[in-house]
This record gives sequence, C-alpha cells and structure tokens, in this order.
Amino acid sequence: MDTWEQLAAQIRTCSRCPHLAASRTHVVVGLRPQLLRPVTLIGEAPGAQEDMAGEPFVGRAGQLLDVLLAESGLDRTSVAIVNVLKCRPPGNRVPTRTEVVQCRPWLEAQLEILDPRVIVTLGGTATAWFFGAGRKLSEVRGRVHRIGRFRVVPTYHPSAALRFGPGGLPRAALREDLKMAATVAADESGEDEIEAGLW
Repeated sequence: MDTWEQLAAQIRTCSRCPHLAASRTHVVVGLRPQLLRPVTLIGEAPGAQEDMAGEPFVGRAGQLLDVLLAESGLDRTSVAIVNVLKCRPPGNRVPTRTEVVQCRPWLEAQLEILDPRVIVTLGGTATAWFFGAGRKLSEVRGRVHRIGRFRVVPTYHPSAALRFGPGGLPRAALREDLKMAATVAADESGEDEIEAGLW
C-alpha cells in the first residue's frame, strides 16, 4: 500500500477471520497523527466501546492511557495507536494464535508506513507479537529492545493498570515506560546507547 488511507481502506474490507468479520460493528484500523515517524502504541484488540466507535482506546483504559501519556510528556494526538487485531474478539477474549497470524500482515504494513521512532507494546499479546509467545512481560519490560529495525518498549496494558488500581505496579510501570519511550523518541542519538545495552 502506498498510503495510510489506501491501507486503511483495505483493512476495513478484511474477512480473513470470518467469525470476527460477522460479529464486528467496525474494523478498528487505528489512528495515525500528522507527525512523521510517530511514537507508536500497539494494543491487543478493540473492546466493545472501540468496536462501536471504530477507534482504539476510547473506553476507561483509553482514558487512563490519555492521562499517563500526558504525564509522560506525550500528547495523544501526536502518537499513532494501533492494535494487533483490528476486529473485536467476542466477549473481549484474548486473540487466538490463528487470529494473530491472519491479522499480522496488516500490522506489518502499518508499521512500514508509520516508520516509528519507538514502539510501545501494551500488554502480553502485543509484546508476544514481537518477542514470541514464550516470553513473559516481566522478563522484557523496563528497557528498550532492538527488534529488527524497530526500537521496542514493552509495558503493561492500561486495563491492567485499572485492575490493580492507582497504587499498583502496572500503572507505575506504564507511566515509567511511556516516559522512557518519550525520551528515546526525542533523542535520536540514543540509538547508540540502546545498541550498547545502556537502557
């Protein structure tokens, strides 16, 4: 695809997972800012409110994400937000491996167009998309990883931060990791430090 708009049009007609296509209200393509090479957040899949609105992270988890982005020096309008799956799994269940495989080319194409300075994976499904199903979030969060040509910051999903409350580890870790991503995105020279394992 040559442009985000052309890619989005293709994604909206997808029926690779017939059961998801039959139950969805909207395909949630994601949001792309005007900024070049934006910080890109990757979530798991749309929830009920996202499926109704056709946009990612519009429910309670999205509201918390907005707060934490602002606290981290990032504005929601300046970041790209996409999901591993573009359609809501019934009952908000975790995506199956087959669904992730079927949807993978769409996210790969989105990342090709976005060319993000840094990627933040929100939760286990998005983290596994880069690291493989066997890696635990606790093993990889807290630092920047070089995966192919991308710099990846794995962290908790905002829904985990909601579950554990304002004083819980996921909320503090998510805020800290978003700040790290903002710092890395602002400092292109940081690539040398990442390669040297200093983050």
